[in-house]
Amino acid sequence: MIFFTTLIGAAQGLMLALVGIDLAAAVGLIAPAPLTYFYLASGGVVLLLCAFGLVAATFHLGHPLRAWRAAAMWRTSWLSREVIVLPLFMGCVVGWMASHASDYITIGWALSCAALALLLYVCTGMIYAAVKAIPEWATPMTPINYILLGIASGLLLCTALAALLEPRLAPGLVLATLIALPIAAVSRALTLWRNLTLAAKTTTQSAIGVRHPRIVQTSQGMSAGSFGTREFFHGRGPITLWAVRIGAALLGAVVPLAVLINDGAALSALAAVLLFGLQYVGLLAERWSFFAEGQHPQNLYHQAR
Repeated sequence: MIFFTTLIGAAQGLMLALVGIDLAAAVGLIAPAPLTYFYLASGGVVLLLCAFGLVAATFHLGHPLRAWRAAAMWRTSWLSREVIVLPLFMGCVVGWMASHASDYITIGWALSCAALALLLYVCTGMIYAAVKAIPEWATPMTPINYILLGIASGLLLCTALAALLEPRLAPGLVLATLIALPIAAVSRALTLWRNLTLAAKTTTQSAIGVRHPRIVQTSQGMSAGSFGTREFFHGRGPITLWAVRIGAALLGAVVPLAVLINDGAALSALAAVLLFGLQYVGLLAERWSFFAEGQHPQNLYHQAR
């Protein structure tokens, strides 16, 4: 899920950036020079990221051939809604690309892509925000962070593509990234602070029904290696958790912001691509940290000390 959510999140953010360029060109804020090749190449990257995300998601499934059944519960399940919205989003991107390739440009395609991208962010975030048993996830900040982090990542990717294919667009995209990235970083930091200060509803004592003030688990016994410990517990200590969080902040926000502030006006294509790669590694660390922050009650019983 780490690769799936970050890849499609970057794809959605890239598409939103492209829609912004499309609208700016339509109202005359960008010189009316042909942008067809840039649009088609960037749209192809959107579809490629979505495809890679889908491939990554299959490794999370016990029976990938039955994945289509996930759409059956769309009335109540945010996962089912995500499964439905994602192909609609990809199809809309294809339509948007086709409209530019045929010079029959309609803003309707761009606005539809933007609406589906935002809806997909909400569906993905609500999969976790709807899990009331995990208070670290059950907050409106979860989908908000998915949106903000995805947009920031997509803008940086669009900046790299512009530096490669359409350099005249790069300064405006650098400015947009300089606005979006700090907002996303602050939002995620506030969410982390909230999670660290949450009052625990479940403790080790309540999980096993023992009221002794200090409990040390020395063995997992026959429950070791269960599905729960493999799927819902990261098995890392607090030092590792904080190292990942610091790495996510440095690679995902601090370093990209420093580079864009100092060299954004003269950012080369290679530097922009490398900067996005660095930021994406930070995004992977952030997403791992997000999943690790979820305190599954069962782990208070199963985890080894």
